[in-house]
Amino acid sequence: MEAGLGAVDWSARWLAPYAAVGRGVAAKVAASVSNADALNAALAPNATAVRFVPQSDLPAGVAYESYIFDSNCCPTREGLHDFFNGLAWLVFPQTKRRLNHLHAAQIAQTGIQPARGPARDGLTVFDENAAFLQCPDALWHALVVKDWGHLFGPLRPLWEQSNLVLFGHALLEKLVCPRKPITAHVYRAQAATHSIADLDAWMAAELSAERLATKPFAHLPVLGVPGWWPGNDASEFYSDPTVFRAPRQRL
Repeated sequence: MEAGLGAVDWSARWLAPYAAVGRGVAAKVAASVSNADALNAALAPNATAVRFVPQSDLPAGVAYESYIFDSNCCPTREGLHDFFNGLAWLVFPQTKRRLNHLHAAQIAQTGIQPARGPARDGLTVFDENAAFLQCPDALWHALVVKDWGHLFGPLRPLWEQSNLVLFGHALLEKLVCPRKPITAHVYRAQAATHSIADLDAWMAAELSAERLATKPFAHLPVLGVPGWWPGNDASEFYSDPTVFRAPRQRL
């Protein structure tokens, strides 16, 4: 775990919302404190987020999301994946709680099935790999249709008017070792929020199982965001069709 945390670059642009609390939690884990205890130490006195417990507290045969809903405790393993999941709970407590409630409601309706239905699949994709984008309409439309040349060419100045915030904990984990193909499922945040807390409140009010079942995402290789990675100021960076893929042709 220490080696994994040692690879985290807290100065990376995508970690800006998490760095202040993340550095402190990481320091405790590096000093042999468990993920759960280190995350609990970062909770504000009046925080409404779940508390973190060892994975062994999850009873056999009980669904993870149902246990969180019923107990207000989040089972937490050692490792970067659950480390970043915990940070997401700390930074976006309302959004994470809303996702848990939606998951629990779906489980109550259908039980645990061999394959997730559209709603739970959408919820999982959001939780693991979502990013939130506030941007002008022209930028969003170019992203949706994968017009990469326009998005990162003539529209490039619009990125300065935009705000991309990574949310998914699997996405954050993958970016510990940045690779050009790492892609986020981008959800458009249309509210004019002024802080992460505002964005968290808006997103929690916005989300529904019905909405996420439709997979309302655009796909963005995040290292293409201007200023997020050395070399992406050259147009050649975006000419790799295995990363910046053309839209699928409709039959």
